[in-house]
Amino acid sequence: MEIGVPKETKDQEFRVGLSPSSVRVLRENGHSIFVETQAGSGAGFTDADYQSAGAEIVTTAEAVWNRELVVKVKEPLSSEYKFLRKEQILFTYLHLAADRKLTENLIDSGICAIAYETVELPGANRLPLLTPMSIIAGRLAVQFGARYLERQQGGRGVLLGGVPGVKPGKVVILGGGVVGTEAARIAVGMGAAVQILDVNVERLSYLETIFGSRVELLYSSSAHIEAAVKAADLVVGAVLVLGRKAPILVSRELVGQMHPGSVIVDVAVDQGGCVETLHATSHTNPVYIEEGVVHYGVPNMPGAVPWTATQALNNSTLPYVVQLANLGLKALDVNPALAKGLNVQNHRLVHPAVQEVFPDLVS
Repeated sequence: MEIGVPKETKDQEFRVGLSPSSVRVLRENGHSIFVETQAGSGAGFTDADYQSAGAEIVTTAEAVWNRELVVKVKEPLSSEYKFLRKEQILFTYLHLAADRKLTENLIDSGICAIAYETVELPGANRLPLLTPMSIIAGRLAVQFGARYLERQQGGRGVLLGGVPGVKPGKVVILGGGVVGTEAARIAVGMGAAVQILDVNVERLSYLETIFGSRVELLYSSSAHIEAAVKAADLVVGAVLVLGRKAPILVSRELVGQMHPGSVIVDVAVDQGGCVETLHATSHTNPVYIEEGVVHYGVPNMPGAVPWTATQALNNSTLPYVVQLANLGLKALDVNPALAKGLNVQNHRLVHPAVQEVFPDLVS
């Protein structure tokens, strides 16, 4: 099979769909890989690295997209819609619930679009291709939050770890899944006072085995959210509802009651966000201030650490890419987890959760 690897077009997105080591594995399976020039440079991979692994370097996006299977990191942007076509497989993060225009264009094109984030193993919320980026995003959320709490960055000037004689900063994490757990690890490591709120009591019990008394674990009721957010220096949105928009947990009114200069980092922004005042930003312009609070809403946070993130992503995606390359769409019949990643096929929106978001697009 011919496989195309485009250079990412999202703002300061330096990850790449396939690393040279992944290319080598695919070549060993008899496939031809076409990589757009400089596609991996931001992650530390040169064109020569890809050529050594057996890829052919091409100079235009069109030459990459004109392949049977296209492997990316982030969703196609409007400039790439013209490349979408029937009889083509696209394998990437899509997050369609927050992007109606992309959803419509995928349907119109007739492409087979498989989303990393909805590939699902048996069992509750076992999302093997979302997990590695969720780990990175959770850890970065506190790292970025600590930075924007600095006074020179617009924050209130709080050191999360505090110092002897001065209490530490307070970190409130909405959601105790992978993102929330990893955010808590970093926040605890910094010495912050940490609260995690979640509606899953079993998950809270599990988190107690990890953190013990170092983290306050609360059931996510409106009253608990209100009390926690008001007192927070840093709020991390870590809510995930598979395939659907994230619910709004923090209203504009509640944001207005936070300390001036406190920070919100909403990792759920790629699914619409769980904070009413937060909208998507970019690595070029990552923050804005609203209601006196610093808002960070970059949807591709792991793009800030592309060397780590590309390899972590490839470690998880490569077996599925190999299966798609070897079997084509028959891989969906062979692998039920991969089949759950299917979002759009033959001009139809097929993923049940995304269908609920856009019922008028269901044929």
